[in-house]
Amino acid sequence: MDWTRRSLLTTGAALLIAGPALALTEAQASGMVGNLVNEINRVIASGKSERAMYGDFERIFKKYADTRAIAAYAMGVDGRRATNAQKKAFTDAFTGYISRKYGKRFREFIGGRLEVQGVSRNRNFYDVSTIAYLKGEAPFEVNFHVSDNNKFYNMYIEGVNMLLTERTEIGAMLDRRRGDIDALIADLRSAS
Repeated sequence: MDWTRRSLLTTGAALLIAGPALALTEAQASGMVGNLVNEINRVIASGKSERAMYGDFERIFKKYADTRAIAAYAMGVDGRRATNAQKKAFTDAFTGYISRKYGKRFREFIGGRLEVQGVSRNRNFYDVSTIAYLKGEAPFEVNFHVSDNNKFYNMYIEGVNMLLTERTEIGAMLDRRRGDIDALIADLRSAS
């Protein structure tokens, strides 16, 4: 076929009207969380030092989480006044901070496991539910919200919303630094 500008535009318009051909499916969302859970379980069972585990958790977080979206939400309205360089530096620092913070929580799973239980479609995301089994504790739910880019952007641990928690905590940290975004970034790099 000889592609002209008109045929290219017509084909493109038809594809847009038809919708995305590669939209995420329930199986893909569940599979992504299954892979995430398997990697977390491997790190938990590895017997590595705490420091080494945090490095693994950060790698996992970068691989499976929409770090830009999570960091932007955590920064909230203060992101409007941040420069592009500050936004990037904040995302990098926040990614390490959140990996260490939730890595500590996942270390509590040593001797336990996470299991994918099910997936349901909500308006703009999939909710993949898992059950955490810890030694000496009742099982509890950990839910992952997965967007069409096949990365999770929110997580609920025992009903606690990660996005809202982090936005509140980052806002309080920024208030304590009198709105100084650079000071917040520096502190996040060393916080655990």
